[in-house]
Formats: sequence, structure tokens, C-alpha cells
Amino acid sequence: MLRHARELLAVRSPLDAELIVSEILGSWWGRRVPDGDVEEVIGEALIDHAGRVGTPAALALLTGMAYLGTPRQAARAERAALALMERGVARPGWADRVGTVALEGCHVSRDVYGDQESVICTFTYGGRDRHALVVVVDRTKASAVQGSLLHGTGAGSAFPGFPGTLPSHGNGGGHPPAAGMVRDAWVSSHVDRLLDHCRWEGRTNPLMLFERLDPRDTRAVLRRALEFTDEARDPPVAEKFGSYHAFVRARVALLPPGGRAPQPAVYGRDRRATIAARFLSSDEAEDLSDLSAASRCVDRIIDYGCAHDFGRPLRVSPTKCEMFLLDWLPRKVLLSPTEQEAVPHVLAAWVRWAGKRTGLPEEGVRATLDAVWDATAKFAEAYRDPAAFGLSRDLVARLLPDGELEALPRRAFALPFLTGRHRQSGRHGAIDLSTLDPADPEDRRIMLEFEHPGASAEHLDAHERLARRLWDGDPPQLWETAQALLDVGFERHEILHRLMDVLDAYADDPGELRGALRVLRHVAPPE
Repeated sequence: MLRHARELLAVRSPLDAELIVSEILGSWWGRRVPDGDVEEVIGEALIDHAGRVGTPAALALLTGMAYLGTPRQAARAERAALALMERGVARPGWADRVGTVALEGCHVSRDVYGDQESVICTFTYGGRDRHALVVVVDRTKASAVQGSLLHGTGAGSAFPGFPGTLPSHGNGGGHPPAAGMVRDAWVSSHVDRLLDHCRWEGRTNPLMLFERLDPRDTRAVLRRALEFTDEARDPPVAEKFGSYHAFVRARVALLPPGGRAPQPAVYGRDRRATIAARFLSSDEAEDLSDLSAASRCVDRIIDYGCAHDFGRPLRVSPTKCEMFLLDWLPRKVLLSPTEQEAVPHVLAAWVRWAGKRTGLPEEGVRATLDAVWDATAKFAEAYRDPAAFGLSRDLVARLLPDGELEALPRRAFALPFLTGRHRQSGRHGAIDLSTLDPADPEDRRIMLEFEHPGASAEHLDAHERLARRLWDGDPPQLWETAQALLDVGFERHEILHRLMDVLDAYADDPGELRGALRVLRHVAPPE
């Protein structure tokens, strides 16, 4: 990194120097270290190393890090730089101008759907080195695209013959932030040409808008979006984004405070039901043949918009519809055969109805409908109905009373005995397991007694605590660890006991529990 920093001695512009420093800092952005924060483990260690080396390149790097680093890095780099200056190390010529940048204005170029926007902030160094920072903010649930496939061992242990390739939820899901997430960023010195192009596109393209932004609101939006990107595991950012991350962070901090990012709207059960009823009674829904299936499908559409699209159930776009049909439904929802057939038609009717109510241009409605019909054929391939693998739909429905399709493998792993007869006992007598509800704690206990005959009440209590957590997916790392152990050859029974031991030791401390599961995930495979 210090060899790379020698480039700082050859540049004259503070903008060029900041971009070089940002590229150096970006070399570890997004990486994880086993213990501690990567910004401390690498960033602060680099500052200490530069201070010991004491070369002009080291001082140039410290000068840049004092402006572009994290708060801790900035304070540490400033102290180290002052120490080198007192020793007479030569400063770079641009050093006095770093950090003297001033804001000119903020603009946004966005699509009419609300999927994505490019925030443009222009700056100068006292009237010189004018430049524009462009930050692409994605307001769709882009991280859901990263859903990975579950391995077959987990589900196969519970249902013989089941391939176990139902998609998992990937990185854990959750609600997207109000400000979306930062997907890309870059810097341009052709400020006027960039702004002129955006103005022309806003005038001539009915699907694009261009307008000024309040710098205070711009800061609020970009800060929240950047925070979400920083916190996401393996965020789907552009390949070169890390090189601009520190630069973006510093420029966002320069914007005036006091603004507000948009907040997601809250839709309770009654409000969602009202929206669904209005749609089903509309002209757009008139041709839907199976109103019962249509009602269940539109509930899913509304739920998706509320939970995964910034509380915007009425918003429609080509990207959103494709993600709903080809990503979210196949991963998350158990659909009946009639619902599988109806959902594309219901979604198309919803696009026409919701597009009219949100003022989406006719060109946008047509483009969205085209995307729906293009995705319809792919949906039949993307949606993997458990019945297609020879599983009883009634059996699957017992494990998925909430329709959460991604939960099937982990719940089947936790409670594999759903059929058969419970042996005669003084407390229960003869019980048909197929009549029990695995979601009910009392019935779940009976299933565990069947699986562990003669076990003590204390041992069954431990199995019950683990089964409840696996059923709820709390925490997600519990099932991830079970899968990792299955992959390296551990038997299900041994995995259950290892997980129970970890729960007994760390159940009261979520952070310690996640850490212990992370360690357990890397134990040596059995010989």
C-alpha cells in the first residue's frame, strides 16, 4: 500500500490525490476478518506502519487518510502526520487544498418507476478542479437476488428422495432501508456535459425525470443508503465501488445536515385488506376467473410491496415484477396449483390497476406488462413446487402453515417424524403422528418423545428449545451451521447435540451465540 502511495507524490490536483487514497482504502472495503473490525485490523495498522516508515509517500498517505478515513483513522492519521512533519518530512504540494472542497449543488436523475436513481453532487476546490460525484441508489430489494441454494443433505435427511434444492433466503432478508442501498459511484470532471445530458434525457424520455435536490435531504438519503450497503453481507455493488467508497463517505459528510430521508409507509392488516378489495372489484380484475385464488395472490403482491419495497405496495415496475415472480415467490411462498396458474394473470391486472392510481405513464405500464409476460414462462421453471419432488402437499402444508417455503428444509430437519404411530404410553396412549400439528408446542413435544423414547424430561427440554428455534429460524446462523456440518459428514443426531450444547451455553447472549455458531461451523469433519 505504501508503494502504491508513491503515486501521490506525482499528482498536483487534490482531487486526484483523494481518489488515489480512496482506492487504497477501498482495497479492504467489504472484507471480513475473524476477530475485530477490518478498519481497525488493517486501516489503523496501516497508519501505524506509515508513521514508522516516515517517508514522503507515507506522509502523503497519512494526509489523505486524515480526510478520507473513518473518524478513528482520521484522528490517528492526523497525529501521525504531524509527527512526521515535525521531523521535517516533505509534504506533497496538494496537502493544503485537501478538504477545502465546497458544494455547488445536488441533482437527481431517476426513473419514473422508482427503482433506481443517480444522485449527482457537484463540488469545487475554491472554483478549481470542478467535479461531480455520481451515486447510484437502488430502491428495490436488490440483495434478495443473492439467494443461494440449500444443499441437499439437510432436506434429504428428513424427506427421502427430496433433492433439497429449494432456494434459501440468502443473506437473511429483512426490510430494505427507506433510502435504498448504494450500488455504484464514480467521479466525473465533465460536469456541464453530464448535467446537460441528464436534463435532455428528462425532457425527451417519458420514463426518466431530472430535478434538483435539497442538499440536506441528499445527505440524509445517501447516509442511510451507504450505511445499508456497509452492513450488508456481500452487497451486490459494482466491481469498482470499493475504490470510491471512502471518497463517497467523505463527500456525504460534507453535505449540510438537517434533512430527512423518506420513511416507509405503514400498512396494517385492515389497510391491506381494503386495497385488495378495491382491486378485486375493479374493471382491471373483472376477467380473473378464479376470484378465490386471485384474492390469495393479490395478498402476496401487497405483502411483498409492504415488506420488501419500502412500504410501496402500489408501485409497479419491470424489475419489481420480475423479482416478485422469479425470486421472491419461488424462495418464500408455498403456492397451491391454482395459485401458481393464476399469479401471473393477477399480477398483470394489478399492474394496470396500480399503474393508473400512481400516475405511471402509459409507456411505463406497457413496459411493465411486457416484463410480466416475459417472466411468466420462466416462472414455471423458477417455482419449485415440493409436490413435483413426490412430497405430499398435506405433509408440506403441516410444516408450512405460514407459507414460508424457505423454512421447509430446516423444519423438516428439526422434526423429521411426521407420520407413524406413537407407541403406547401412560401419558398419551396410542397417537397417530399424522394428526399432530408441528407448529403447536404440545404436539411438537409428542413428536420429540417419539423420536427419543425413554429420554429424560431435561433432555427433551433441550431438544424442544432447539426445535423451536429451528422452526422460527432464530437465529438464521443456526440452520446455516447445521448445513455446514452436514456438508462435511456429521450425522444429524450429532449435529443436534452440538447445537444444543451451544444453545445451553449462549442462549441468553445473541452476539455470543452467533460467535459460537461461527466457530462450530468450522470444526474438523469426522474421520
